[in-house]
Amino acid sequence: MGCAGSSQAKTDGNAKKIRKPKPWKHPQPITKSQLLQMREEFWDTSPHYGGRKEIWDALQAAAEAELSLAQAIVDSAGVIIQNADLTVCYDERGAKYELPKYVLSEPTNLIRET
Repeated sequence: MGCAGSSQAKTDGNAKKIRKPKPWKHPQPITKSQLLQMREEFWDTSPHYGGRKEIWDALQAAAEAELSLAQAIVDSAGVIIQNADLTVCYDERGAKYELPKYVLSEPTNLIRET
């Protein structure tokens, strides 16, 4: 009886499909290079937030990939998606991984550099 319940819960967790984050606005308009700098700083420091480095690496690869490839990456890494936009995920051991929107998509007030 317990097995059926636990396998059902696992199925529900993996059934969540990744989608693009909703449009969002940065507090101040920023340039593409500033956004890239923020992303680089986040990924450089992400292992210090806890969790496993290989999961952080998988999440970074997923964040930088197309949706179908991102789905394959998180599925193969055993990442449990809480929010379909990847802002909150867990690994199989229960460690929480929170991703800021700026690593997942561009803000609506991004300044286009010429």
